[in-house]
Amino acid sequence: MRFNTPVLLSLLALAAAAPGRAQNSPIANLPVAEGKFKPTDESLKQYPYPEWFRDAKFGIWAHWGPQAVPRQGDWYARRMYEHDGVNRRTGEPTGQNPANKYHLEHYGHPSKFGYKDIIPLWKAEKWNPDQLMALYKKAGAKYFVSMGTHHDNFFLWNSKLHSWNSVNMGPKKDVVGLWQQAARKQGLRFGVSEHLGASYTWYQPAHGADKTGPMAGVPYDGADPKYAELYHGPAAPDDKEWLTKNPAWQREWYDRIKELVDLYHPDLLYSDSALPFENVGRSLIAHYYNQEAALHRGRLEAVYTCKEKSAGRWVRDIERGVAEGISPEPWQTDTSIGDWYYRTGQKYRTSAEIVQMLTDIVSKNGNLLINIVQTPEGDLEPDMLKTLDEIAAWIAVNGEGIYATRPWKVYGEGPSTKKKEAGRFGGLKDVPDSGYTAEDFRFTASKDGRTLYAFCLGKPGAAVRIASLAKDSKLAEKAVASVHLLGGKQKLAWKQEAGALVVQLPAGLPASPANGFRIAFKN
Repeated sequence: MRFNTPVLLSLLALAAAAPGRAQNSPIANLPVAEGKFKPTDESLKQYPYPEWFRDAKFGIWAHWGPQAVPRQGDWYARRMYEHDGVNRRTGEPTGQNPANKYHLEHYGHPSKFGYKDIIPLWKAEKWNPDQLMALYKKAGAKYFVSMGTHHDNFFLWNSKLHSWNSVNMGPKKDVVGLWQQAARKQGLRFGVSEHLGASYTWYQPAHGADKTGPMAGVPYDGADPKYAELYHGPAAPDDKEWLTKNPAWQREWYDRIKELVDLYHPDLLYSDSALPFENVGRSLIAHYYNQEAALHRGRLEAVYTCKEKSAGRWVRDIERGVAEGISPEPWQTDTSIGDWYYRTGQKYRTSAEIVQMLTDIVSKNGNLLINIVQTPEGDLEPDMLKTLDEIAAWIAVNGEGIYATRPWKVYGEGPSTKKKEAGRFGGLKDVPDSGYTAEDFRFTASKDGRTLYAFCLGKPGAAVRIASLAKDSKLAEKAVASVHLLGGKQKLAWKQEAGALVVQLPAGLPASPANGFRIAFKN
């Protein structure tokens, strides 16, 4: 039975709210796999952060699906219905959304040609997951994350609960399954992202109509009950937050994300929200942890990440931002090389920006998960391929100071450590606007603590000065024994002075967004 028609949704929501009928609530008695984890915060605090995730540091994400088809960037499935836009935070009118204007010009009015009609246009005819995964491994990714479903409520897996999926429609392929196979061939850990929890309120503009203009009052296709499986039903007037408070929809979310987990057993599961739906979300996490531990003979290797502080229950994710300093718990940045979906003419981050961001994140005990924007057809543009090649070249030289490292006593030094530019979704901005200088360093350490890696994020001159390793620095408990430039063959001249460790650099040093130094200490 599906809870996807307006009538059923209303009845179930009323039943859930009725006094004395809590046992009939759709979110009561959720099925959870047997195991030590229970759907409580205290129980989830037993979570051990898997070593593979702590060592991996760098992941690549395919934030990809039918919303790429119009080549207009993120949120197309909602924005195409915003003829008379309203700021969802302030309620102020914002005017016609550019995506709505584009849709009218290229596809027609959404009362006749809606998002349901965009989906069949996504054919993914140039998509070669094996070829792309080989590129991502070469670029240094240790894990790969596939989109499972975005806010458009279109599933990229072979779902038996939801007919609007990529096996039935569009490319007619199990996108999640094929990405997983490709990742396994390359020895990469595999994850999936779910954005379903926000879709229920996010999709509500599809149920409306133009308020002005020649088509004023003509309902969009989302208002037609026969398409409620895709667009959901109409939300209650007071159900407007990022995550719905409708218990029937919360149960639907649970069943469908549980299906995703049960079918593919991903190493990582990402939710595009804080913990979804309180005890419903805790139940899903407990099920995921218990099931995955059972598959690995009691050893839990699963990672759940959401946009809420962890307190030891999961991995905290910061969208398009970074931690302010060294986190005692592993965490993750999720960001994109450009827009979240393909957009004509968009500007992409450079390989230098990505390398510097990765280095900063790793120095703070974090991982970087970055979306590499695919075309609607499924391939990558030439400039994207060039950027991946440049990252691969840097990783080949400097990877030993990134992978399987741990934070040092401080994450870095220099002017950039004094900046406090707020990120949009928490934390600090991921790449400072003003760039880095030769005084900006980030530090990582080997697991045994015997080796320090120092990355200079600016363009150095004839020498670099590392103040944290000065002879009189409180951080330098042991004297420096050796300094080597990663990838360099020449012996470096250096001296540990009062004020700084001064390292003379060889002439003709190749340009690098982050020159890495391996530093050993005397016993």
